[in-house]
This record gives sequence, structure tokens and C-alpha cells, in this order.
Amino acid sequence: MLKEKFSVLRKMMITADLVLISVCFFAGWVLADRVSQVGALSGYLIHLPFYLLLWSVMLRSVRVYESFRVKDTFDILLSMSEGLFFSVAFFGAYLYLFRIESVNAGFLLYLMIATAFILCLEKIGLIYFFRYVRSKGFNFRVLLIVGTGERAAQFVSLVNQHREWGYRVLGLIDEKKEKADQEIEGVKVIGSFADLPGILHNNVVDQVMFIVPRSWLGKIEPLMKFCELEGTKVSIAVDYFAMKLAKAKPVDISGFPFLSFETTPDKPLQLLIKNTFDALGSLIALILLAPLLLIIALLVKLTSPGPVIFTQERCGMNGRKFRLIKFRTMVADAETQLARLLEQNEMCGPAFKMADDPRITKVGRFLRKFSLDELPQLWNVFKGDMSLVGPRPPLPEEVEKYDNWQRRRLSMRPGLTCIWQVSGRNKIKDFDQWMKLDLKYIDEWSLALDFRIFLKTVPVVLLGIGAK
Repeated sequence: MLKEKFSVLRKMMITADLVLISVCFFAGWVLADRVSQVGALSGYLIHLPFYLLLWSVMLRSVRVYESFRVKDTFDILLSMSEGLFFSVAFFGAYLYLFRIESVNAGFLLYLMIATAFILCLEKIGLIYFFRYVRSKGFNFRVLLIVGTGERAAQFVSLVNQHREWGYRVLGLIDEKKEKADQEIEGVKVIGSFADLPGILHNNVVDQVMFIVPRSWLGKIEPLMKFCELEGTKVSIAVDYFAMKLAKAKPVDISGFPFLSFETTPDKPLQLLIKNTFDALGSLIALILLAPLLLIIALLVKLTSPGPVIFTQERCGMNGRKFRLIKFRTMVADAETQLARLLEQNEMCGPAFKMADDPRITKVGRFLRKFSLDELPQLWNVFKGDMSLVGPRPPLPEEVEKYDNWQRRRLSMRPGLTCIWQVSGRNKIKDFDQWMKLDLKYIDEWSLALDFRIFLKTVPVVLLGIGAK
């Protein structure tokens, strides 16, 4: 019944949002028209169905319509902001690609402002309304907790502290009968495993939550099967392992349920947009920069003997090998000279960095200072070996010397620029500090972070900050 009620509520929220977005569409036109004549409203309304479709897809993608019973207000508003940004961005791209010049650019600005204000106000109002209703004892769910250990006690304490979640704990049950009538965080132990059928038949129970140690997994299977037969919702606390970074995620592969632990970002929509932007951005950049690439190639060829392009095996995502390409900035036999220079390595760790490296040519030094030697890697980005933003791809021999914790930087696709690049590049001498910057990027990744790094890269590259 609760599931059916939430389904109805979700449809009502979707309908309300689409109505409000239509109002915002009209409000955006009114505001834009007051500032400057933007054309007849009818010329805009023909694009409203596409805009509504875009919003409905985006809001579902950022999971706005999942139950926000225990969600933080900030997380909900952040999801709304993501939906707003991508909806307006894709709508703008739609207008540009189809050369729809009848829609004024100022309209998009006012549309975004109106939508942000009205939808965020609506969501905040809903959040506090439902929390108020639940805190008064309405719209609550009754929980039965299997388990009496420390983790179960922590969960009961958490529920008691958040009445706005709308949960009530009927009681706890334990494997042992002698624990009956004990109190844990103010909630009684009301029976043992054998009492579960009677408790479900004689009480209202919306959900049975198993918060038990790993050693109990075999013991609770009969209880779970009974709940399945009864049609009672079951949840199992899966914090069996003391993972500090990995996040648990349920995955079903053709009927085989798995619990996956991932340290990489779980943002499929944003990752899809990142990959699309990488492919399109690198292709456009290769076309626009073709004259510059040709000039650099001629300079390299005319100023030092050897090939124009330098290729090197690097490690990509999860250790995949690929051939990284760049303009040659060193003498042709630079690799064979490396052994005699290793003692002058200025980087603490497996990576090699050296000021005034004698192998670098005059043109190469200029190219390196302004990162022009990296431009051919746009082809690596287009092929999918690299991304525009991400940890720099290491050499296989460097990876072999990594500590275990350092290998996690391979869990995301390498990039042309990264936090290290905009934090001083070769001024950073400590290899561990470099690795920690890359891991910080992985742990905090978002499209907004990529955008900030990309913007910071521009002055760093143009001014040659930290380069050698």
C-alpha cells in the first residue's frame, strides 16, 4: 500500500513539476520581453513540448523523484541544480543545432532564473511539509529490526534522532530467546527468530530490517524467505566490511544479484556527458587547431633530426595499455640516455622529473613550457584512450613501482589536464602529493570540477606556470 501511495505521489509530483516548468517557460518569455522585444509568444510555445520532455528525462536521471524521506535538503537541491543546468544547456544546444533564431538568447537566461527559483522553492516547501507531517506522527513506516548488536543500536539511535524521516521501530528480535524484554536505545527486544511469524501476523510491519553480523547470514535466510512469502519488504544492512572509500551498489546481472563496491563516481548521466564532450570537443579542437599542429610539426622537423611525433606506451583506465602520442621535444635517442640521468631525478618517487634536462631541444623546451607538445593527445581523447580532464597517464614501469594505494589513480580514464597541472605542475616534487591530488579528483569528481580545472588550465598553459 505504501509503495502504491508513493507511486501516486510521484506521478503527482511529476505532473506538478511539468506544470510549474510550463509556467516558468511563460514567465521567462514575459521577463525577456519586458527587457527587450523577443518576438511573439507563439514562436516560443512550439518548443515547449521538447523542453518539457527534456526536463522529465533529466529529473528522472538525477533521481529527484526517488523517495526523499531520508535525503538531505542540500542533496535534493543539488540534484535539481544538475537537472536545471543540463536541461537549459541541451535546450540551448537544440536551438543552436537546428538554427532556431526566433528564440532570443536572453529568454534562456530568464527561463533558467525563473525555473531555478520556482522549482527549488517548490522542493523546499515539499521537503519541510512532509517532514512536519511525519514529525507529528502521520505518514510513518513501522520497522521491525532483526539484530541486537552495536550496529543495530546505532541505527535505532539514528531513527530516534530523526523523527522527520517518518520511521517507527516496533521492536527488535534476536537469535536468543533470553534477550527478550531487554531495551536497546529505548526499544524493546520483543522476541527471537522463532517469534517472527507471530510478530508479523499480530502487528503492522511495513519493513523488516536485518542488521546482523556476517556470521548470521546463513541463519537469517529462512526468515528472509518467510518475509518473501508474506510479501513483507526486507532490507539488509550491508556494512559487513570496513570500507573507507568504496560505496556499495546493488547490481543485477540477468537474475544474479551482486553487491558491488566502487571507489569511482556513481554518476552515470554526468559520465555520459563527459564522454560525449570528450569526443566532440577533441574532434572540434583537432579541426580548429590543424594549422597550428602543422606549424609545430614543421618546427620540430626542421630544428632537430628524428621523427616529428613521439609515441610511448602508457597505462590508461584500470591499467589498459595504449600508445600516447605527442610532438617530440627531446633528441631522438632520449630513451637510451635516461639511465645515466636517473640519479638527478628531482621527483621523490617512480616518476622522472629533471630541471634543465639536456635531452630537451630548444623548440621542445618552448613546446613544453606552453604544453603545445601535448596537443596530438587530442587524438587519444577522440579514440577514447584519454579524457580532456583526468589524472595524467603514467608509464607502465612507473605503475610497477606504485604502492597499492597509488594504483587507485588508474580507476578513472587519464586526461590532458588534471589537478596536478593547475596546482603547480613540476613545482610539486613529492610524488605522494601528486598521487593524493589525483585521488582527491577521483573522490570529488563532478562535471563542475572538470569545468573548474579546465578553466584554470587556460592561464596556467598560456603563462607556462610550473612548466619545465
